[in-house]
Amino acid sequence: MRFTPAAIALSMLAAVTSSAVIGADYEPDQRAAALIAEGHAQLEAGDTQAAIDSFEAALTIDPGYTPIYLNLAEAARRENLQGKAIHYYRAAQERDPENIAAISGEGEALAEKGAMESARRNLTRLEELCGNSCEEATQLAAAIDRGPIQPVITAEAISSDSGVTQN
Repeated sequence: MRFTPAAIALSMLAAVTSSAVIGADYEPDQRAAALIAEGHAQLEAGDTQAAIDSFEAALTIDPGYTPIYLNLAEAARRENLQGKAIHYYRAAQERDPENIAAISGEGEALAEKGAMESARRNLTRLEELCGNSCEEATQLAAAIDRGPIQPVITAEAISSDSGVTQN
C-alpha cells in the first residue's frame, strides 16, 4: 500500500516517455535510404523496373519505413499496375491510417482502374482530414474527373476476321 503512489507515478512517467518515443520521426536504415535515393534516380530516368527493384530491396532492409510503400506504389502505377499500387497504398495505410499521400494515391489508382465509387470514398475521407483545398484532394478529384485509363490494345488481342478469303 505504501508503494502505490510511487508505482502510479512511475507508470505514468513510463507511459509519457514511451508515447514521446513512438511519436518521433522514424529515420530509415542508411542502406535503405541509399536504395531509396537510387530508386528515385532510376524512376526519374524512366527505368521503372530498376526503381521497383531498388525500392523492394530497401523494403527488405527496412520493412517498417512507410514511405518505401508509397514509392513502390508510385512505381507500380507508372507501370500501369494499379492493383499492385493499391496493395502498397493499403500497406502504408495499415502502418499510418491517416497518411494523406497513401489515401490520395490509392484513390487515384482506384479511379485509374475504374472503381469510381471507392475513389470517391477516398476523396471524402481526404476532405475530412485536410479539407477541399489540400493538394492531395484536388489531385484525387482531378483523377476522378479523368476517369479510368483506357487499356492499350495490341494487334495480337484483336482476332482476325475469318471472312477473308484468298483469291
